[in-house]
Amino acid sequence: MEMSDYVYKCSAGETFDSVAREVYGDENYASELLCANPELCGASIFTGGEVLLLPVIEVPEGDDIEGEMPATPPWKD
Repeated sequence: MEMSDYVYKCSAGETFDSVAREVYGDENYASELLCANPELCGASIFTGGEVLLLPVIEVPEGDDIEGEMPATPPWKD
């Protein structure tokens, strides 16, 4: 896993999911954050001040997100 030169300082109440959503735009990348920070994998909610190493993740652009709401209702197509 390639690590970026960036870190993320957590605030109280944040989780791996919320950090993944904030940094990468999708909570599905939480597992990559967990793998990059195994010493914190026991923390379900951060108390604040924890520093996460941020891995390099190729976030696809323009891909349809499964389960995404359509722009218009199906009956209007």
